[in-house]
Amino acid sequence: MARKSSLPSPTGTAALIARRCPLRPVLGIILGSGFGPVAEAVTPEQEFAYRELPGFPVGSVAGHKGRLRLGRWHGVAVAVLQGRAHFYEGFSLEEVTFGTRVLAGLGVQMLLVTNAAGGIHPKLRPGDFMALSDHLNFMGANPLRGPEVAGLPRFVDLTRAYDPELRRLLKQAAKAAGAKLREGVYLAVSGPSYETPAEIRAFACWGADAVGMSTVPEVIVARQCGLRVAGLSCITNAAAGLGGPKQTVTHHEVLERARAREAVATRLVGEFVRRLHA
Repeated sequence: MARKSSLPSPTGTAALIARRCPLRPVLGIILGSGFGPVAEAVTPEQEFAYRELPGFPVGSVAGHKGRLRLGRWHGVAVAVLQGRAHFYEGFSLEEVTFGTRVLAGLGVQMLLVTNAAGGIHPKLRPGDFMALSDHLNFMGANPLRGPEVAGLPRFVDLTRAYDPELRRLLKQAAKAAGAKLREGVYLAVSGPSYETPAEIRAFACWGADAVGMSTVPEVIVARQCGLRVAGLSCITNAAAGLGGPKQTVTHHEVLERARAREAVATRLVGEFVRRLHA
């Protein structure tokens, strides 16, 4: 017998939101570290604290407000998840991806997923941005494991997990925003410990350009739901072993570098949204 989920139905939570807000978003945005202020640029029609929404996990990481904002930005109807829950906080991947399923239930057609990441590729410097072209799942789990979801595919093709056209718009947006953007492969680990230099050397051999502790579960679920996906990383630090013999990697450093790039990140995402309306 298939195991039943202990969470409320994402469809039910989406229906609750839809009853309280008439806006029908076409774009969902998940904001990671360094991208929180993006939500403030959206002209709101309705806001919900995650605590108000059945099934939404409430994370505890600094800078992740835990709020859903629905509104318009450059003429585009958007639903913004201001903060996420992380696997390393002890949440299941079903909980981590619950918000993604709710966004799909609200009818979004596209999803932009953002994060802070450590740079592995030698051309990536702290303060740069990276458009995700592909990913490596090294989290040790998959969010589709478990009961089948009625009406959705069990085995999901990830050949084009990241939409090439949306990636092209990200490149245009970065140029307009004056942001340095490269393209690369994101590797996700479970965390919360940072990687060892030996792991980073191995990841580089596998083709990883940046490393982080999120994003991949949401992308997998988004693709199962048929959403077009774009991914955007803010490179906050050199990955372990790449920053010199005295390098240490700290969460404080990651957050400080991410905060320093918030204004540029907001311009970049705004230019991306503007191009969806063009």
